[in-house]
Amino acid sequence: MVNASARAQQSTRLTGNWEFLKQDVGGIWEIMRPVGKGNPESVPLWMPVQLPHCVNAEDAVDPDVNYYQGPAWYRTQLDINNPYTNGRTLLFFEGAGQKTDVYVYTTKVGSHTGGYDEWSVDITDAVAAFKKMSVFQSQFKGKIPIAIKTDNSRDLEMIPSNLSDFNVYGGIYRYLNLVYTPSLAIDKLFAKTETDKFGKLGNVAVIARFSTPPPPEGAGGRLSVLIKLIDPTGKPVQQKEVPLTTLTGDIHLADFTLKTPQLWSPQKPLLYTVEATVTTAEGSSIQKEKIGFRNFEFVDHGPFMLNGQRLLLRGTHRHEDQAGVAAAMTEEMMRREMIMMKEMGVNFIRLGHYQQSRIILHLCDSLGILVWEEIPWCRGGLGGPVYKDQARRMLTHMIEQHYNHPAIIIWGMGNENDWPGDFPEFDKEQIRNFMKELNDLSHHLDASRKTAIRRCDFCKDIVDVYSPSIWAGWYRGLFTEYKQATEEEFKKVNHFLHVEWGGDSHAGRHSENPDKALQTVKTGSGADERAGDASLYGGAARVSKDGDWSETYLCNLVDWHLKEQETMPWLTGSAQWPFKDFSTPVRPDNPVPYMNQKGVVERDLTKKEAYYVFQSYWTTQPMAHIYGHSWPVRWGNEDEEKMIKVYSNCAEAELFVNGKSYGIKKRNSQDFPAAGLRWNVPLKGGAQEVMVIARNGKIEVRDSIKFQYQTEKWGKPAGLMLEKLSEANGIATMQVKLLDSKGVLCLDAANWIRFSLAGDGKLIDNQGTSSGSRLVQVYNGRAIIRVQTNGGKSVIGVKSEGLKTVFKDL
Repeated sequence: MVNASARAQQSTRLTGNWEFLKQDVGGIWEIMRPVGKGNPESVPLWMPVQLPHCVNAEDAVDPDVNYYQGPAWYRTQLDINNPYTNGRTLLFFEGAGQKTDVYVYTTKVGSHTGGYDEWSVDITDAVAAFKKMSVFQSQFKGKIPIAIKTDNSRDLEMIPSNLSDFNVYGGIYRYLNLVYTPSLAIDKLFAKTETDKFGKLGNVAVIARFSTPPPPEGAGGRLSVLIKLIDPTGKPVQQKEVPLTTLTGDIHLADFTLKTPQLWSPQKPLLYTVEATVTTAEGSSIQKEKIGFRNFEFVDHGPFMLNGQRLLLRGTHRHEDQAGVAAAMTEEMMRREMIMMKEMGVNFIRLGHYQQSRIILHLCDSLGILVWEEIPWCRGGLGGPVYKDQARRMLTHMIEQHYNHPAIIIWGMGNENDWPGDFPEFDKEQIRNFMKELNDLSHHLDASRKTAIRRCDFCKDIVDVYSPSIWAGWYRGLFTEYKQATEEEFKKVNHFLHVEWGGDSHAGRHSENPDKALQTVKTGSGADERAGDASLYGGAARVSKDGDWSETYLCNLVDWHLKEQETMPWLTGSAQWPFKDFSTPVRPDNPVPYMNQKGVVERDLTKKEAYYVFQSYWTTQPMAHIYGHSWPVRWGNEDEEKMIKVYSNCAEAELFVNGKSYGIKKRNSQDFPAAGLRWNVPLKGGAQEVMVIARNGKIEVRDSIKFQYQTEKWGKPAGLMLEKLSEANGIATMQVKLLDSKGVLCLDAANWIRFSLAGDGKLIDNQGTSSGSRLVQVYNGRAIIRVQTNGGKSVIGVKSEGLKTVFKDL
């Protein structure tokens, strides 16, 4: 019995004591039957795991297999004791992929289709029934056995399509919670906020939807709800107590009006709290929702306005994907990633291409990052009734579950819906009709936000905001065509927003001549990605196929885009694609197999050089970064002038090479590259030490790097050299170099190499990073892998086609 004092519904993350089976079983009895050690019933063998857990944590980027798509099982035993009289017990899933079945002992208690929306299963009755069975004590010692089947098998009548440029993961890859609620509880609390563009008046309408069980006996007229509005400092500013006369449907509980509310913005993400306390004869329970007051507008044929002022949307993207865990990111991983985005200067994000974790949305609210969130209707065409039902359901869930987040300004209806392939017919008119239906549904559920799609020209007139495909300097044309291509597309729609631009870069690969491939690229034919452009084979010359995939080139591309955006006063904004490298089954031939390498950080959040280009344009905290922190050897002739670039947001910078000053340069964003902070310095062979001192008034920031300058010329690779760079905390860092017949490092080599290991240790591979893949293209004639030594002896090997395999004892 819960006493009459208020308490929130109880929720516990179920992270430990789980077992996992990466296959199907013959039936639920196989999982629940009593097992004697060594008996036939003890197989198949289960492995212990922690939640969240992704079935494809490693195989998504294993270069030698297709990632597993099929059923998998999880099981555990829970102590369940609901403290509420007549209370309900729920399993609340924040996301599981892609079809899920839930069992209490042998009773199926719920199912769900969709890998990205939240859902819950009421297990109250099944638990009560199981507690009456003899096995509750005799076999399970007073605990409740839970089994959960997830299934990410390929299915043409599901979204997203398996043609998508991301893995359709399996597993319980977001947090699973055990929730106790009172018999009467709020299922959803909606707080609709409005304010005028100058923030003079704020309105909040509070609406509640209650859970479905009937009210408890004896509750009579004692049902009421107290609604409080609490300001960002924690001070209650208004409150209303409302009697509950009905519990069905969406109930309008209260309205609040606030003079000059504190506004939410990326600069000051101030959050109010709506608190609802439901009181019955049994006691009270509390639910809280964070809200924000802000006014936004997409000006017709013009910029984006927030709270009456122009705001250039400085955006990026994210997939829920991380080295070593795939989709099963912990809250701490998510927090670190989003803080890194904010520190890069991001004020806008498109969450591609599905509803993402509630944790991400809370972080966007608190950090001040505006959001475009979308459903996973991505590529393939349009399926039948089951397919359409899933899209409608996922759109409804996304909007209702994330309705209160002030960060969200756009609901996305789909992505690349002009991409056929999953069905014999590709009917544009049917796609248009369904797009209209989703657009209307979104406006019905939430009239306060805009709708949008990306890359489906034949539907661009349907939604509120449209993004065409513009990949200047990557899939088509040169990056110098970006502004012209953008202006042309901008004129075609009322509300334009450019999402997805950039290019791939193989972390650690750098170039003395990054623009070499541009000489063969045709200009003047647009900047959009077309069928076949993403392939590394065939078709017209394009940087994505013929370029060197160096960090150097990507930095130049980013630098040009950001320079141009500063002279486009009509621009709403853009979102670079994506923040972090992510796994994809449709790119097996990339330098890191099965990885989309367009991120400005690697899959393990290691920053690439391009991160600092963004930071130099988008942030105000003084910073300076010399290009080339991951470029240990540069090359050229003796005394040849080499460009040294500094990315900084400071007014001026002074460069020193080997202790000698090469002068002070003033920053000018329109002086490409590096906003004028570049020096041509004659270098002699050998070790170089470079330092920069950048200044903003009296504030000084510094950066320094060291590298070797190689003047020896090299021939084609003739041999491999394997060396240990370091060893610490049981991790040995190994490096292979490609040398010519004279032992000179081949600095432009991009050969494929493969690492292997025998003995006590373990390769740290299947990470999806340039230093965490056993099969990888070398970067500037070298590649790194790490080994977990386990305190024993191992032999590491490395081979490359046409070269003699080498080994080294560890």
